[in-house]
Amino acid sequence: MRKIRNIFIGFLVAFSTSAFAEEAGSFKQTIANFSQSVDGFFNDYTGWFVSLIFKSVPIGEVGFPIIVGWLLLAAFIFTLYFGFVQFRRAGMAIDIVKGKYTDPNSKEEGEVSHFQALTTALSGTVGLGNIAGVGVALAIGGPGATFWMILCGLLGMASKFCECTLGVKYRTILPSGAVSGGPMYYLSQGLKEKGLGGLGKVLAVGFAVTCILAALGAGNMFQANQAHAMLSYAFDVPSEYGLITGIVLAALVFSVIVGGMPSIASVTEKIVPWMAALYIGMALIVIVGNIGQVGAAFGAIFAGAFTGAGVAGGFIGALIQGLKRATFSNEAGVGSAAIAHSAVKTKEPITEGLVSLLEPFVDTVVICTMTALVITIAGLNVGPYDGSGLTGVTLTAASFTETAGIFKYLLAIAVVMFAFSTMISWSYYGLKSWTYLFGEGKTPEMVFKALFCVFVIVGATIQFGAVIDFSDAALFAMSIFNIIGLYFLMPVVKKELASFIARVKSGEIKTYEK
Repeated sequence: MRKIRNIFIGFLVAFSTSAFAEEAGSFKQTIANFSQSVDGFFNDYTGWFVSLIFKSVPIGEVGFPIIVGWLLLAAFIFTLYFGFVQFRRAGMAIDIVKGKYTDPNSKEEGEVSHFQALTTALSGTVGLGNIAGVGVALAIGGPGATFWMILCGLLGMASKFCECTLGVKYRTILPSGAVSGGPMYYLSQGLKEKGLGGLGKVLAVGFAVTCILAALGAGNMFQANQAHAMLSYAFDVPSEYGLITGIVLAALVFSVIVGGMPSIASVTEKIVPWMAALYIGMALIVIVGNIGQVGAAFGAIFAGAFTGAGVAGGFIGALIQGLKRATFSNEAGVGSAAIAHSAVKTKEPITEGLVSLLEPFVDTVVICTMTALVITIAGLNVGPYDGSGLTGVTLTAASFTETAGIFKYLLAIAVVMFAFSTMISWSYYGLKSWTYLFGEGKTPEMVFKALFCVFVIVGATIQFGAVIDFSDAALFAMSIFNIIGLYFLMPVVKKELASFIARVKSGEIKTYEK
């Protein structure tokens, strides 16, 4: 009897295992089919958009994207026009963040402090662009791309200053006390003041549409996808389990964004310093542990910036990759950060413009440079280091692991934190663009928040191809509408700056010790 029972139990186990294996195989195939369908859709219907945004002119052996030149030229013009404000007023910007110019007894309109606005905007920029983006840049453009990333970050500080000042000046305070601001508002209202209301409306709508697309793509699907890729790399999580990763991330994101900007700012002011400290700490350990090779690493960066022997396109290849990834990382000139900074508690628009110029420095000059040094040092150790075909987040992870195997797991934690913080910030950017087009109110807001969380799940599930190209294109497209408006409105910013500095010097604007 026992023998018959054992045979029966064995049959059940074998049958259930076979059934499970069959179900698992079916699940994998379903996920694969879904991924191919999504990528095929983007390839068939958005390829023209990607080609348009990244239209290139031939320079040497490679093509130079016009949109990259558009952003770099704007950053250079703003740097000159505002008298190198990013260098001359950096100290004042730090004092504003510390609260030196904030009256503790003042009841100013807005939702968040200067520090909270800065961390919210930083959480949208300090993210996978610094980890995966730098990995992409160096995999294609070599170490020399780092030099151009740094240059783009320094010049981009002036672009960020201009757009965030305007974001506060032309924001709308709702009856509830909530704030709606950003390029949509300063493009429409600012240009209307100059008698260009029609142009302003067209630019505002164009910006809002592309911002929503970028929020769902670059600020959402890309983040979820790379977070799951890092979990797969570090912990051997099967790629088809992206659905589970996506559901967990979507639940966490929704739990924060449902509370609006105050909830988002409350989370980012806590998570951004910790995630930045974790990542910078790991990078410093690698750099200090290989201190003898830091000089050679910088030598490779500077040599590659102007010669680039052996990399795609040489000097031009390094230039393009450096500028493109720096823009994707710090978003200077794109206009996204102005939406977050608009919510600050202040009556002086220029103060938040000054605070915002710190972003590209922290994001690109500090964090991206550290990532590039880690990758370059790893290359010197292995020599020559090409990541064995790796790119993006996996190339960066492999470079950290060259120093200590545990970094693979710590970096996975950092990547998930970066992705999560970026998603909650970009949900706010997309939401404000959504409500600009479809009206304020609980129903439009909840529709977008639900849609955003669905795209988190989609992003973690699919394998990127044409989707990431579309995400890049949508992000860069925002700058077309934004920068046209900035050229018209930069005299307004210059007047605000002159007025603020004059009142500080006269003592009309007081300082407060903290």
